[in-house]
Amino acid sequence: MATAHPGPSVRRLRAVVPTALALATALLVALAAGSARGAAAGGDDGSAAGTSAASNGGTGNGELRLRWQPQQASSNGPLAVARALDPTVVEAPAGSLVAEAQWRRTLQHRAAGLGWQLGIDALAQTSHAEGGATASRLRANELFASVDGASGWTLLAGKKVVGWDVGQGFRPNDVVQQESRRTLLALPVEGRPLLQAEHFAAERALSLVWVNPQRAGDAAAAQRGADESALAGRVYWRLGATDAHVFGRWGQHSRGSLGAAFSHVASDDWSVHGSLRVMQRHDGWTVAPTAPAAGTGTAPSTASANPWQIASRGGAAQALVGASWTGAQQQSLLVEAWHDGSALSDAEWRGWQARNAALPGAPLLAPARAGALAWAASPLQWPNLRRDNLFVRLAWQPDAWTASLDLLLQPADRGHALTAALQWQGDRWRLNAAWRRHGGPSGALLAQLPARSVGVLSATWAF
Repeated sequence: MATAHPGPSVRRLRAVVPTALALATALLVALAAGSARGAAAGGDDGSAAGTSAASNGGTGNGELRLRWQPQQASSNGPLAVARALDPTVVEAPAGSLVAEAQWRRTLQHRAAGLGWQLGIDALAQTSHAEGGATASRLRANELFASVDGASGWTLLAGKKVVGWDVGQGFRPNDVVQQESRRTLLALPVEGRPLLQAEHFAAERALSLVWVNPQRAGDAAAAQRGADESALAGRVYWRLGATDAHVFGRWGQHSRGSLGAAFSHVASDDWSVHGSLRVMQRHDGWTVAPTAPAAGTGTAPSTASANPWQIASRGGAAQALVGASWTGAQQQSLLVEAWHDGSALSDAEWRGWQARNAALPGAPLLAPARAGALAWAASPLQWPNLRRDNLFVRLAWQPDAWTASLDLLLQPADRGHALTAALQWQGDRWRLNAAWRRHGGPSGALLAQLPARSVGVLSATWAF
């Protein structure tokens, strides 16, 4: 007798049930924690009087989110060729269903003339990949303690999001958090372990940060990019209608970098901003010397490891200029252009294209050729694929709605990424929909990304 297998609808239901259960559990835990703290604190009438309320005051809130993230695989690029050679080696990009519960709480206490603060931002997440397994995790986006002194200094230790710089599409001087920009959906990011000292005055501020102190002394391979142990500083001045910033950073293996940024409000409608950073060294993609020379068309031999690795490279510069306009009907226009010297050069990308073109005809078994092409896609994970980029964003915000359309252009190969998004914001509910499509000529890097298009549908309830 033939065995009956569950249909697609049943399989989807089985995948969603653990997600729903995890979401419900996280909701109950968050509500119970909030209720317990409310009962312990007692009623607070919001008045300034009352030693107990002032000493043990705190604020807390949270969100429940459910989102679906579909993807459409590209028919172009090294991963697409690898799938055609052997689909068992490289799988197509898969969509996912994600449920999250986020809870934030800040406790405050004043004693001995000092203000003490304890903050936590916890995230419980469960996700199911289409055709794959369900995974769950619990993490702290932020967990820190801080103290405010009478002299204007604030000291902080723990895990915290510290975002610097003035750009929207790219931030050269985001030297602590190093946050991914231009995400389809604005979601809370995970902070970095750090020690921080800040001093605030009426028109200026000073910030000193030791990020990733726990990695000090580790090998360079264990602390690439945002994981590097580094000292960073920022000085801020307000000069009338202009905000000015100066940045410095010293990384354990990337050494020194200096940067500056400004933001100037030119009128009620217009503002301009810019940022510049010069680095002594930087982390970037490199290919093993044993790989064939660029343009030779020579097929590589079988390799036991990915020839593409992140390594320390020489000096580089990053720069951004931008302008924004806001209209009376809540329309806005943002235009930014930037240069990222940490991205591969045009010559290096031409060598990459030549090696990839030789791989399908290499005298290797199909799984080995597919694996080599999969490795070749590694440099496509860099935030800026090309060094020169142009970003344009249009937005309109009538009442509870926000609609936006943005375009990223890379003139070197005419690649582009077009994104459309729509949001509705109520008192507690927020609904989001966004869609992004990568395109350009077949040789454009953006057109060779694993996913031709990606999207997101999200529902958020705040409590």
